[in-house]
Amino acid sequence: MPPNPLPLMSPDRLLLANLALSLYMTGLIWFVQIVHYPLFLAIPPESFPAYERRHQFLTGFVTAPPMVAELLASLALCLALPLVRLYWATTALTLLLWASTFFLQVPLHNRLSIHFDPATAQSLVSTNWLRTAAWTLRSTLLLWALLRRPA
Repeated sequence: MPPNPLPLMSPDRLLLANLALSLYMTGLIWFVQIVHYPLFLAIPPESFPAYERRHQFLTGFVTAPPMVAELLASLALCLALPLVRLYWATTALTLLLWASTFFLQVPLHNRLSIHFDPATAQSLVSTNWLRTAAWTLRSTLLLWALLRRPA
């Protein structure tokens, strides 16, 4: 095994950090997908833009730090164990999650912060299944990697 370029974080710790962050985001995204986004339809349309702006601001506190940490931990794991293709696959999923967030969900949220439209809200729910599936798969792969690593 090549030397770890990140001596403060062992590959095992990096794997655990990745798994913890991914499990957190997986739980959060399932809540958002099943409960939070569908409830958007219960907010009066005239109140929705103000609600959405506040929603975006507050959501950033619970999503941005773990997403950034997850991206950094994912890249660090690939640097620590560059020959493990599974970690490159989980990093690819992380990059897919970032792309989906910033090219699909953020523009839809921005539209909803100006004017509520049920079709836009439904698009948010529909496109969010990509992130729900990606985080679920990422968590599953990382859990599998943890369970199959040598003791």
